[in-house]
Amino acid sequence: MANETQKVGTIHFPFPFTPYSIQEDFMAELYRVLEAGKIGIFESPTGTGKSLSLICGALSWLRDFEQKKREEEARLLETGTGPLHDEKDESLCLSSSCEGAAATPRPAGEPAWVTQFVQKKEERDLVDRLKAEQARRKQREERLQQLQHRARFKYAAKRLRQEEEETEHLLRLSREMLETGPGAERPEQLESGEEELVLAEYESDEEKKAASGVDEDEDDLEEEHVTKIYYCSRTHSQLAQFVHEVKKSPFGKDVRLVSLGSRQNLCVNEDVKSLGSVQLINDRCVDMQRSRPEEKKGAEEEKPKRRRQEKQAACPFYNHEQMGLLRDEALAEVKDIEQLLALGKEARACPYYGSRLAIPAAQLVVLPYQMLLHAATRQAAGIRLQEQVVIIDEAHNLIDTITGMHSVEVSGSQLCQAHSQLLQYMERYGKRLKAKNLMYLKQILYLLEKFVAVLGGNIKQNPNTQSLSQTGTELKTINDFLFQSQIDNINLFKVQRYCEKSMISRKLFGFTERYGAVLSSREQPKLAGFQQFLQSLQPRTTEAPAAPADESQASAPRPASPLMHIEGFLAALTTANQDGRVILSRQGSLSQSTLKFLLLNPAVHFAQVVKECRAVVIAGGTMQPVSDFRQQLLACAGVEAERVVEFSCGHVIPPGNILPLVICSGISNQPLEFTFQKRELPQMIFQEPKSAHQVEQVLLAYSRCIQACGQERGGVTGALLLSVVGGKMSEGINFSDNLGRCVVMVGMPFPNIRSPELQEKMAYLDQTLPRAPGQAPPGKNLVENLCMKAVNQSIGRAIRHQKDFASIVLLDQRYARPPVLAKLPAWIRARVEVKATFGPAIAAVQKFHREKSASS
Repeated sequence: MANETQKVGTIHFPFPFTPYSIQEDFMAELYRVLEAGKIGIFESPTGTGKSLSLICGALSWLRDFEQKKREEEARLLETGTGPLHDEKDESLCLSSSCEGAAATPRPAGEPAWVTQFVQKKEERDLVDRLKAEQARRKQREERLQQLQHRARFKYAAKRLRQEEEETEHLLRLSREMLETGPGAERPEQLESGEEELVLAEYESDEEKKAASGVDEDEDDLEEEHVTKIYYCSRTHSQLAQFVHEVKKSPFGKDVRLVSLGSRQNLCVNEDVKSLGSVQLINDRCVDMQRSRPEEKKGAEEEKPKRRRQEKQAACPFYNHEQMGLLRDEALAEVKDIEQLLALGKEARACPYYGSRLAIPAAQLVVLPYQMLLHAATRQAAGIRLQEQVVIIDEAHNLIDTITGMHSVEVSGSQLCQAHSQLLQYMERYGKRLKAKNLMYLKQILYLLEKFVAVLGGNIKQNPNTQSLSQTGTELKTINDFLFQSQIDNINLFKVQRYCEKSMISRKLFGFTERYGAVLSSREQPKLAGFQQFLQSLQPRTTEAPAAPADESQASAPRPASPLMHIEGFLAALTTANQDGRVILSRQGSLSQSTLKFLLLNPAVHFAQVVKECRAVVIAGGTMQPVSDFRQQLLACAGVEAERVVEFSCGHVIPPGNILPLVICSGISNQPLEFTFQKRELPQMIFQEPKSAHQVEQVLLAYSRCIQACGQERGGVTGALLLSVVGGKMSEGINFSDNLGRCVVMVGMPFPNIRSPELQEKMAYLDQTLPRAPGQAPPGKNLVENLCMKAVNQSIGRAIRHQKDFASIVLLDQRYARPPVLAKLPAWIRARVEVKATFGPAIAAVQKFHREKSASS
């Protein structure tokens, strides 16, 4: 279908077809939010074309922003003066060059000639900055033109180069230490490749700065980040669907788009990808970058030891030249993750790193939640949010996502295993380590020992055989936990920094992965106890005899080093005392007992996003109730209420195509209130499976049953699918047309009020948020909102397009309460009918479906 341009007010929105009126309203409001630098909460029900509205509205704004910026800069460069006081052009000075360009407020009573002189100087400075930026932009555009003609990428990104140099520096220090150690204390020769497992001499950032006296200069070759839109969603399939919509849009041929993903999704090295575990894939990828190819190691070892002049990656796909070509293709034409993978295999280039090289010049970056919302991941990916636009789609569970992303749980088994591994590591390489490394390693050992002790265990004994005298769950503030564990005297910030810079967990993982094959036979008895201990931590089975080592490693990958996981717990303990809690769960044995960090304030991690970005859009098909977003996420992040804009549109279906009912009583006039004490489960027909891989089988059987309706006389008349709210069927699966003509919500899916995590969250909100007059306490409101979010997600499964129709039955009298009705989506709430008795409700449903079936 031919593209059309829709004019809403003075703004032109290209669109692939004539949009619905609600889509025009959506795009216009989105444009205003981005132009004014607001925080927008947008709700557009599934089936209303939300994705296309986001694409065409946001890219129309970006088109106009870039055009106005070019025109303004051209005028300034032509005249040599800037409109420092022109309110009409205020929005144009929003690039990095214009930051701080606004006229400095002058003191009252200052002579006019002084004010004029200062203004002229500011204008000249602005013009100079614009000239410099124009030169950089010209250089970038020339390079982008070369990219589209498949020219080779001349320079690697600064971040990748720095990673290589830092890793090379650490390895060089390790080798120098091995060569120049004291003769009397010189340890025995290591096996081939084992030197990479030894920690290099550690210097903190403060020590490096004091030694150098200057900060590192910025690299002139670093590529400028153009103004761009970061679009993120929950799953790779949702991101792929969005990219497909971009291709169909009028912007599909011109926009520079790049899709980002994890190593697990983008790795094309089959040897690495077959490891299975995300952590193992990440670590093997990093290790292969700093290793030489095996065939070159032998030749190198025959020569005298000397400093390596050039770093070579062991992974054949980690090639800057080829990754530059992949970047060219990614920017020249819109591609999704699958197409990037195919391109990477064809070009023998890494899509994971190649796609990151495309970020600076891209106009639209498509990425998963975790890459944008987790600061460390964001920084590692080279994502810069300053003055950029962020769109978070499918954001109904955004708060839970951030909370879960930064909550960490470690078991007694992991603590003991990490402690034992680290002891064996120090025994093997202790004579080769400098004093600072030994100091930090001893601090980590001390922390692990105290964590086990606070659970009631002994670090020197097998956790599987230790029975705890005290069981149950205990909840502590961060400070109380630190004091009780007797680790309040340790600077966890420095320990965390050491773990990050020294890469101790990766080296420890490499040590445990290869000690059996690397160490000589006379040393193996020294590690026999360690090996036996590790084996004791693995689940016991009664399978056939173990396969040879090479076969077992191929079939079941080793678990990642537990210290990697514990590092996350250490980082969480650096959270402000009021923003988190530590839950001590003491079970029957130490191995099953856990320490869990619970994040109470997700706003602390979202604050940086809203602070740095020009504008943020939180969108979804069902965003009600929005009070959680306003209070828990935005207000707590320091966002002023005036900056938040809400937009909610109706559905494209005719009002008569939906029948939402609240039924308050059953056939015997017994009030329907499915509380925990009263609920009973009827016999099922099709039942939601316990295993995720069985979902497709159940859905297929359900669909076939419906398709058979009417084909056999006296046979099948319909199908009933019962599932759990929040389960595998309640979200992400479309039950359009005959697959979902009636959705029945039995009871209200309240969360477990007895959960320690939920109770602490409620108490935190009651203490932190103000209670509005006439409203429930914030904690109670949280519980109701969690319930209604689950309801809204579930009942939205049925209506999928303009001609679809369905009835929605809310089977509980509590739905009739005004505060509950107010939390339903507006397009459903406006049509709700409350039926006090069962008979009229059933009659209404029968009439609705009889009329719709006759007209369809």
